[in-house]
Amino acid sequence: MHLLSGKKILLGITGGIAAYKSIFLLRLLKKSGAHVKVVTTPKALDFVTPLTLATLSEFPVYHQLQDEDGNWTNHVELGLWADLMVIAPVTANTLAKMAHGNADNLLLTTYLSAKCPVYFAPAMDLDMYKHPSTKASLEKLSGFGNIFIKPGVGELASGLSGEGRMAEPEEILNFISSHLQSQLSLYNKKILITAGPTYESIDPVRFIGNRSSGKMGYALAEAALNLGAEVCLISGPTALQLSHPNLQIIQVESTQEMLDAVKSNFKNQDLAIAAAAVSDFTPVEVNAHKIKKSDQLLNINFKKTPDILSYMGKTKNQQVLIGFALETQDALKYARDKMKRKNTDAILVNTFSETNPVFGSDQNNLYFLSNKEQINLGQHSKQVLAQKIFQLITEKFL
Repeated sequence: MHLLSGKKILLGITGGIAAYKSIFLLRLLKKSGAHVKVVTTPKALDFVTPLTLATLSEFPVYHQLQDEDGNWTNHVELGLWADLMVIAPVTANTLAKMAHGNADNLLLTTYLSAKCPVYFAPAMDLDMYKHPSTKASLEKLSGFGNIFIKPGVGELASGLSGEGRMAEPEEILNFISSHLQSQLSLYNKKILITAGPTYESIDPVRFIGNRSSGKMGYALAEAALNLGAEVCLISGPTALQLSHPNLQIIQVESTQEMLDAVKSNFKNQDLAIAAAAVSDFTPVEVNAHKIKKSDQLLNINFKKTPDILSYMGKTKNQQVLIGFALETQDALKYARDKMKRKNTDAILVNTFSETNPVFGSDQNNLYFLSNKEQINLGQHSKQVLAQKIFQLITEKFL
């Protein structure tokens, strides 16, 4: 999923020859999954048509303060609608007006009403771009908190070649995506998450395991990715799927396989969350062939599985380590003891009951325990809980 997917974007277009590029930018924004409304200056329509823009955006094109019937266009509503605003191209004329708060057209009044981040990509001739008044306008707009997308060097409409050419649509899209990603709370953080159950083989067709669906671990992975992290998800058997450019999924089955994957990846992480419901026991011997059904009792000897959380607690260096605990009684007491024994920085406590079945459920009720505090996160969907968990981790540990 693209970072701009679902975002509401206002695309502002001013009256310069580079306006034709805005059509391609609009296409790219739509392909990224964004909802785009177009606001233009009156002169922009000398270069691009409302029909083209409306067809591509799937919204009416806004270009005048009042329509032919005298109906007022609500620029405040437009400005407040957007998650971000992109003005491309910005002519020298509009640049100066934006810098000085002029409001003589719909695009400018909408810009002044916007509460969202505003990106602007100038386009003008070489000497206009280098003029001291233009430089002053650029500095003033950047000082207001607007984000400047630097023009490129190349052929200009005048026939000259130099700086002032509007950045290409692909460059603008990449710039916005990179900038938004850099603002995310987990940007550049590496996070390892274990999820799902582990299965311990009895024979080629049978195993022992548990009822874990993996939903909590996958919700944590998705939340981390949306916050800009690079995620290594080590997953036991589950029907869940997740895809993202910053996601590495390692599929495992047994506890030993999960431990081996953790050993290979734990060292380079900033944070690890052990959300998997790992089997505590595994058969001493695995039958090479399917055990035949008989009337006799079947005895299977078990041994303990490797302790993955203890391994991470003993070997962690700079990593923040978060564990999970599931208890049916005295949950907070046992979880606090587990946090000390396993050397975790915090632990998330599932309280299993008839009203909170945990396994397979889309909701959960969690407590967040650290050495300093105990926080009841409440009963929520696992997606909401994942967001709350990362908010706490970011505030307290990262």
